[in-house]
Amino acid sequence: MSRTEALEQYKLALKAGQKYYKNAVNAGENPYPPALDDFLDEAALAGRVNLGIVNVPTELIVGTKTAGRSPAMAGNFMPLLDEDSEFGLKWISLCAAHLSDEGISDPIQCFEYMGKFYVQEGNKRTSVYKSYGAPNVAATVTRLIPAASEDPEVQVYHEFMNFYQLSGLYIVSFRKPGQYAKLQAALGFDADHVWTEAERRSFSAGYSHFRSAFEKLHGSKGDIWPSEALLVWLQVFSFADIKNSSLAQLEKKLSALWPDVQTQTGELPIELSTEPVDKEAGFLAKYFGIGTSDRVNVAFIYGFDPQRSAWTRAHDHGRQFMEEKLGEKVCVRIYNAFDKDYFTAMSRAVEDGAQLIFATIPNMIDACRRIAAEHKNVRVLNCALSQPYTGVRMYYSRIYESKFITGAIAGAMADTDTVGYIENYPIFGVIANINAFAMGVRMTNPRARVKLLWSCTSGEPISQFWDQGISVISNRDATNPVNAHWALEWGCYKLHEDGSMLPLAVPCFDWGRFYERVVTTLLEGKWDENLSSRAVNYWWGMDSGVIDVQLSDELPSGVRSLAEILKDGIVRGSIHPFKSRIIDQQGILRCDGERELNTEEIMEMDWLCDNVDGEIPPFEDLLPQSRNVVRLLGIYRSELPPEKEDKQL
Repeated sequence: MSRTEALEQYKLALKAGQKYYKNAVNAGENPYPPALDDFLDEAALAGRVNLGIVNVPTELIVGTKTAGRSPAMAGNFMPLLDEDSEFGLKWISLCAAHLSDEGISDPIQCFEYMGKFYVQEGNKRTSVYKSYGAPNVAATVTRLIPAASEDPEVQVYHEFMNFYQLSGLYIVSFRKPGQYAKLQAALGFDADHVWTEAERRSFSAGYSHFRSAFEKLHGSKGDIWPSEALLVWLQVFSFADIKNSSLAQLEKKLSALWPDVQTQTGELPIELSTEPVDKEAGFLAKYFGIGTSDRVNVAFIYGFDPQRSAWTRAHDHGRQFMEEKLGEKVCVRIYNAFDKDYFTAMSRAVEDGAQLIFATIPNMIDACRRIAAEHKNVRVLNCALSQPYTGVRMYYSRIYESKFITGAIAGAMADTDTVGYIENYPIFGVIANINAFAMGVRMTNPRARVKLLWSCTSGEPISQFWDQGISVISNRDATNPVNAHWALEWGCYKLHEDGSMLPLAVPCFDWGRFYERVVTTLLEGKWDENLSSRAVNYWWGMDSGVIDVQLSDELPSGVRSLAEILKDGIVRGSIHPFKSRIIDQQGILRCDGERELNTEEIMEMDWLCDNVDGEIPPFEDLLPQSRNVVRLLGIYRSELPPEKEDKQL
C-alpha cells in the first residue's frame, strides 16, 4: 500500500517540478537548484565550522553543493525525470520508507552559507521531505563563514551567527543590521543570554502561530519578512498575546499594525504635513475616517501636573483655547497619568466615549499605538516628531523659524562676537533650531560665533557663559505665550555686568490653534477624504499661528523692525531660514543658496553650521533623566543598543 501511495506522491511532485521548470525557463531564470560550488569563492571564506546535526527548516534548503545531480530536479527540489528513471525509482523507494513505520532515519549532509543550505548528500531525501511540506529536515551541517566586510548582507550574517550561538534557531532571519539584537532585547533577554530549551520551544511555537497569521494576511511575498513584522508586533503587544490569540484574532491585530509594518520596513515613508488645516483643505480628512458630527468627545492625557510642568500647562492653555472657540461642539475630559500608566488612562478615555485623544508627551507613544491598534474608531495624536507609526499621528511645531528671528536679534544685540545658546536634547528638529539660530546670528553679524551648550549634560551653562564674558544668551523656549514673562529660563536675553537682564525675544508655542483646527476638521466630516496609510507627522510653523515670537518692548526700534520684517516674510513664505549658502563644521557644503532645504532635510539634520562652536553630545554623556527622551526621539536613536524589555518567554 505504501509503495502505491509513494508512486502517486511522485507523480504529484513531478507535476510540481515540471511547472516550476517551465515557469523559470519562460522567465529566463535558472530552472535547476543553484550549485554552491558555482558561485562560492573559497578564498573569500574566513573558515568553516561543523555544527553537528541540526533541524534545518526545509524552506532554507535552496540548492546543492555541486551541479552533478541538479538536472534531475527543478529549483524547488521537485523531480524532473520519469518515474521509471533511476532517480524516480530511488525517490519512490525513499518515499515508501518515509510512509512506513520505519521512516527515513539518516540525516542529510549539507553546507550552510549565508543562512541558506546546500545539499551534499541526500538530494532525493530532501525532495521527498519538501514534497510533503515537512517543516524541518535533520541534517549534518557544515557552516561556511564569509570573511568580515563592509557588505551589509555579510554584516547581518555575522550578527546572525552571534544570535544562533545564543538561540540555536534558524527559523527567524533578518536583513538589516541590529535587528537580531532588537529581537533579543524585545523578548526580555540580556544581549548575551543563552536560550534554554524551553525558551526555544516556546518561541518556535509562538513564531509558527504568528507566521501563519502573517502569511494568511500577506501571503508568501518576499517584500516583507514575518520576522520584521514580529519586531513591530513586539513594540505594541507582548509575545504572550500571540500564544493567547486565535488565528483570527492574531490576524485582526496584525492587520491593524500592518501600515506600521510597511512603514518600518521602508515600504511607506513618513509624510510631513507643514500646512495648517484651513490652508490645505481637508488635509486631516485624507488620513482619518470619521463622518460629520455635531459634537466631538476629546480626551487630553497629561503626564505631568499643569501646576508643576510648564510643558503640560501650555497644552492645558491650548485645551482651554479650543474649548472657548468651539463651545458646545466639543466635550473635553482630562485624564491624568502622573504615575506613567498611560495605557490605563487612555483605556478609561475610550470607555468614556473618547473619539479623539491628544497624548501630550512623547513617552506616551507605546500606549498610543496599542490603543490605536485595538480601537480603530478612535483617533490618536501624540505630541512628538519623526515617529514612523501610521495608527498614531504626530504633531509638533517648526520652532526653528522663531529661532532664526531670535538669532538675528542676538547677533544685532551682542557686544562681542560670541553668542551663547542652550539646548535641551539632541532629538529630531532640535538641530534645526540650533542651525536656524546660527543663520540668524550670521545675518546680522557675519563674524559672530555661536557657543553651544546642553542642559541635558552636566554643568551650569549660564554660569559658563558668564565666566566666558558671553552676555547674549538664547535659553529655553516659552511653552506658551502666557509663560513668556521674561524670566531667565525663557528666550533670548542680554545680561549686564551688574546682573540685571535685558529681555530680547522668546519663541513660544500656541497649541490651542492646532487643537481647534484638528477638532474642527473632525466636526466638518472631512476625515474620509482620500485616505492614506502613510505615517503622518504634523509639523506646522508660523504661518499656522501655532508658534510665534514675543518681542520685548526693550528692543531698539531698528532691531524690532527687522524682527517684524523677518516674521512677516516667514509667514508669507518669502523668507526661508535655510535658503542660504550653508557649510557645516566639517567643511561640507549643505546648501548652495540656490534652493531651500526641504522639510525632510531640516527635520533629520544631524550636523551643525560652521559658525557653531560645540558638538552634539553622545548618548553616554547625557544625564540619566534625559536618556529616555533621546532613546525615543534622538537623532542617533537607530545607532543605540536596544533596551531590554520585560521577559517575554
